[in-house]
Amino acid sequence: MNDTLVLLGFSTTPLELLGFVLSVATVVLTILRNHWGWFFAIVSSATYGVVFFDARLYGDAGLQGVFIAASIWGWWQWLRGAEGRPLPVTRLSQAGWIAALLGWAVGFVALSAFLKAYTDTDVPHMDGFLTAGSLVGQLLTAKKKIENWHTWIVVDILYVGLYIYKGLHLTAILYAVFVVLAVLGLRAWTHAARDVDMPVGEGAR
Repeated sequence: MNDTLVLLGFSTTPLELLGFVLSVATVVLTILRNHWGWFFAIVSSATYGVVFFDARLYGDAGLQGVFIAASIWGWWQWLRGAEGRPLPVTRLSQAGWIAALLGWAVGFVALSAFLKAYTDTDVPHMDGFLTAGSLVGQLLTAKKKIENWHTWIVVDILYVGLYIYKGLHLTAILYAVFVVLAVLGLRAWTHAARDVDMPVGEGAR
């Protein structure tokens, strides 16, 4: 499953290609707020865990295990997180913004230091920064916060450059697609939140 093949002029592997397809399905279902997206997230995370480990992106590889656990939790949150009912789309409070940014900063410092000291990765700081940001984005997605899309836009743009550098060209294309999908997701969830906030009986204008 990890033999090199050429697709549309890019070197890839069957495993990376499978992760590509599963990841696109995950994001599309997330935009549509379909809880089955979490199932695809679990399978794609397991697939990419192997791909990233082979590329010596150990932060990203370890992140996939966290993603699997977070996806199980997020699946439950979407179905039963609002006092036994499905979660609505909401926005972060000011305190939520501060907590998210602080968590990202602390995660970056801790993860990059760990990766530099205990692994042979050649990109400890970028790997640590994007791993921490991805964790924040995953948690915000699980809580159906609109700001998850802002996080993913920033993270995915930077990941495109990182994966080109690491020779994972198909995955770089995938993350470029993710940037576009994240923009669409931001628009779709913003409309969904507006509908939730709209007083009963007031129609769309």
